[in-house]
Amino acid sequence: MAIHVEHELHTRRLGRNVGVGLLLAGFVALVFGLTVVKVMQLGDVNKLEGYDHVLQPQNIPALPPASATGTGGKS
Repeated sequence: MAIHVEHELHTRRLGRNVGVGLLLAGFVALVFGLTVVKVMQLGDVNKLEGYDHVLQPQNIPALPPASATGTGGKS
């Protein structure tokens, strides 16, 4: 025999659950939006790799050759 009458307590719980679900979805959307904005402002995707605290040679800017500095290594 199935229960057909819904108690008032179930209606209140449903309302709270929907509210918590909407707040959670809003928080996830906010974090996602902030992440997208931060990545878009980087410009170069290689800059994103620099945040893992590991030295990556491909992200180090190349130094000009010694002859281009004008000293040539001689005094």
